[in-house]
Amino acid sequence: MKKLFEVVFLEGAFEFLKSLDRKHYEKILYNIRKAQNEHDPKLFKKLTNEIWEFRTLYQGLQYRLLAFWDKTYDVETLVIATHGFIKKESKVPDREIENAGQSRKKYFEDKRKNKGR
Repeated sequence: MKKLFEVVFLEGAFEFLKSLDRKHYEKILYNIRKAQNEHDPKLFKKLTNEIWEFRTLYQGLQYRLLAFWDKTYDVETLVIATHGFIKKESKVPDREIENAGQSRKKYFEDKRKNKGR
């Protein structure tokens, strides 16, 4: 089965996963792999026009990794995971969405600058 997208972890997402117990980050990675192969809003859901979230509920904790799409390559579609957090409110905090938006902006600015090299 062909994956719907590839996932790239920015430093913030990588550091978040690294900070978790092994079974917890393994469950998150398992759910991300599932989301790569099937459309399931329980696993990967749109929050705004530009920001999405990988969702994992494990041992009573709601883990979220925020992400955005990079469809600039002809050969593959990338989803860039910006950072993660444990969700404690019913709604994803605006500051987390803003943080992901800033990471998205910096990612595409850096990509434009590096394209000229």
